Amino acid sequence: MIKGNLVNLFTEEIYPAEVEIQEGKIKCVREVKGELDNYILPGFIDAHIHIESSMLTPSRFAQMVVPHGTTAVVADPHEIANVQGLAGVNYMIQDAANVPLQFFFTAPSCVPATPFETSGAVLGPEEIDNLLQRDDVVALGEMMNFPGVIGGDPVVLEKIRLAHEHSKPVDGHAPLLSGDDLCNYIARGISTEHECSLREEALEKKRLGMRIMVREGSSAQNLEELWTVGGDFLVSDDRHPQDLLEGHLDQTLKKAVELGMDPLKAIQMVTVHPASHYHLDTGSVTPGKSADLVVVDDLEKFNVKKVFIKGELVAREGKPLFNVQPLTGENTFQLKTMMPSDFEIQSTGNGENTVRVIEVMEGQLLTEKSQATLESVNGILPGDIEQDVLQIAVVERYGNNHHSNAFVKGFSLKKGAIASSVAHDSHNIIVVGTNTKDMAVAVNTLKKNRGGLVTVGEGVVHSLKLPIAGLMSTQSAEEVANQLNQLQEFTKAMGCKLSSPFMTLSFMALLVIPKLKISDQGLFDGESFQFVDVIK
Repeated sequence: MIKGNLVNLFTEEIYPAEVEIQEGKIKCVREVKGELDNYILPGFIDAHIHIESSMLTPSRFAQMVVPHGTTAVVADPHEIANVQGLAGVNYMIQDAANVPLQFFFTAPSCVPATPFETSGAVLGPEEIDNLLQRDDVVALGEMMNFPGVIGGDPVVLEKIRLAHEHSKPVDGHAPLLSGDDLCNYIARGISTEHECSLREEALEKKRLGMRIMVREGSSAQNLEELWTVGGDFLVSDDRHPQDLLEGHLDQTLKKAVELGMDPLKAIQMVTVHPASHYHLDTGSVTPGKSADLVVVDDLEKFNVKKVFIKGELVAREGKPLFNVQPLTGENTFQLKTMMPSDFEIQSTGNGENTVRVIEVMEGQLLTEKSQATLESVNGILPGDIEQDVLQIAVVERYGNNHHSNAFVKGFSLKKGAIASSVAHDSHNIIVVGTNTKDMAVAVNTLKKNRGGLVTVGEGVVHSLKLPIAGLMSTQSAEEVANQLNQLQEFTKAMGCKLSSPFMTLSFMALLVIPKLKISDQGLFDGESFQFVDVIK
C-alpha cells in the first residue's frame, strides 16, 4: 500500500489517497482522510530516446535514470542497428531484460538513414516486419527519409504499411518540412515529430494533427522555444552520461514548470500521453495497469523519493535498489591506417579559393551553410584557425576504405584534433582538426581502441573507449561521465567553446538534418538532398 497526495491526471485533481498493489498491478485507488506530505505520480516515460547516445548499455542506463523517476522508455535502437543490424537490436533487448526499467522499442525505419552514406547493415521490410511482430516493439521508428516518403519510395512506403498492418504508430522526423510537402508526409500516416526547433514550425505541424515531442537533450534543447505550443510529449532524444548524473525527466519537468508550464500538463506529457499513444500498460494510476509509480516531495522541483516498477520498490532517495551486470558485445572496425595526406584537400589552383563551410549552431542539430576564402599552399587548402575554419572528415569503418574531407566553423579549436566513432547515423569515424597530422593520429587511435572518443593535442592523446559497437561502454555512468568530462576539458583547453563538443561533432554526419553535413561519400546539402563540391 502506498499513501500520498495522488496527482490525478484524468480529472487534474490532487487529493490524499492510497494505492493498493497486487501481483505487480494496481488493484485499487482509494481517497483517504488526512494531510500527507508526498505526491504520488505515475512513473515517467521517455517517449523518444536513443540509449546509445548515453554511451551506456541499456542496463547501465536504467541504473542511472530509474532513481530519477523514469520507469519506462520508448527507445529507438537505430544507432546500433546501423552498425550491426538485427544483432545489435537483439543486444539492446537482451541487455535491457536484466533490469526493472520497462524498455519498449521501435523498429528502426532507416537503416541506413540515407543511401548517401556507408552503414554496417541494411534493414529491409522483411526485417522490419519481424520486429513489429514483437510485443515490446511498439512503433516504427522515426522516418528520417522524408524525401522517400514524399516521393513515394516503394521500400519506405512498405515499411509504413507494415506498421499500420500491425496497428502500430509511425514516428516522424522531418525538420523544417512545411506546406504541401509536410501534408504529403503526414498523409502517409506519420503521427509524431521531435525535430521542431522553432515555435512556428511546431505550431504548423500541431495544426495538421502531429503529436509534438518537445525535446530537451544534451545537444538539442528546444523546451524554452516550444513549451508554449502545447506539445504532447517531453522527450530526451539524446542524453550524455554527465547530464544523466544530474537527472532525466525529473529535471525536464522542473525546467518546464520554471518556464511557466502547468505542472499537471507537464506530468501528462511524460505519463498518460505517451502511454496512450504507444498503447503501453503503464503511465497512469489506474486499476489493472502496471504499478509503476513515483513519489516526489513537491510539484516544482520533483525531488524523487521512491520509485516503484511493477509494484517493487526499485529506487529510494536517488539510489537504485537493483544490481547491474551488462552484457558484453562484439565490435567491427575495418579501415586502413590513415596518413596525414589522406586529409588534404586539393585546391583548384594557386591563390585564393572559395569553399563551402558547415557552420555549427550551439544547442541545435541544424547547421548553417557558410563559405570562406582560403589561401592555397602548394596546391593544398589548409584550414584557417583565425577564421575558425577547420578541417572535418568522415572515415568509413566497414571495410570499403571510403573517406571524405570538408571544412567546418564553430569548433574554435586553436590546436590539435578531436574524433569520435559516434557519428549519427551510420557511425563511421568523424574527426575535426587544425592540422592533418593530428587528425590522422586521432583516427588511428580510434582504430586501435576499436571505437570511442579521442582528443589529440601537442602529441598528447586522451581517449574514452566504447567497446560495444563503438557506441557504448559497459562501465558505470559515473566512470564514463568522468572520462568524458576529462576529454571535454582537454577540448576546452584546445580552444573549443561548445558545451557538448563530442555530441555536436556526432551530428555533423547526420545527413537528414539540414542544412550542410558530411558523410564518408562527401559534403551533403540536406535541403536539396544531394552532394555538393567543397570548393565553389
